[in-house]
Amino acid sequence: MFLRQSKAELPTPDQALPGRPIAMPVADRHEVLGTPLKGPFPEGLQVAVFGMGCFWGAERLFWTLPGVFTTSAGYAGGITKNPTYEETCSGRTGHAEVVQVVYDPSKIAYEDLLKVFWENHDPTQGMRQGNDVGTQYRSAIYTTTDEQRAIAESSRDAFQPIVTRAGKGEITTEIAPLGSYYFAEDYHQQYLAPTKNPNGYCNHGPNGLSCPVGVARTAG
Repeated sequence: MFLRQSKAELPTPDQALPGRPIAMPVADRHEVLGTPLKGPFPEGLQVAVFGMGCFWGAERLFWTLPGVFTTSAGYAGGITKNPTYEETCSGRTGHAEVVQVVYDPSKIAYEDLLKVFWENHDPTQGMRQGNDVGTQYRSAIYTTTDEQRAIAESSRDAFQPIVTRAGKGEITTEIAPLGSYYFAEDYHQQYLAPTKNPNGYCNHGPNGLSCPVGVARTAG
């Protein structure tokens, strides 16, 4: 049995589980899009990583967007190498449940991905998302370029006044460069696909707030 880690606190390196050197095996192809799940990806595509609570519903939001090449569910932002779902849920890996989005920037802007991110979860809840409680459910943006980080921080600053006017608190979203991204188990990949669990658990949907990013680029 795992030693219990506080659901509200990230583990220190000496508290974290060691993990393993072997990567999680996953399917070769995306269940919905039919594109490769793993890289190397075609030249010109970029990678974005978002944590917004349970990764099942979050992944579905992104695979429906035009310009998205592929998506996957995984773990990032923590310490443990190649963690399992059970280890991540123990609170002793430091990872958040995340979605990796591989997209074509000539067809969809990073700002447009951020708009979907901000408008479909509550970024003020700290180490939880709704009834899902724990460090793995925290709101997070893991960036793969300096430009992404600047845009993400700017979008957070633009969204905060709207969140405040809605009577909510400070945005707690973690914004940091992506370290390692680890694929989640194969049964988590495209979990809500029509061929898998079309009526499965999903707590994502519009939060009623409009984030002022992406609109001008989309309308242009």
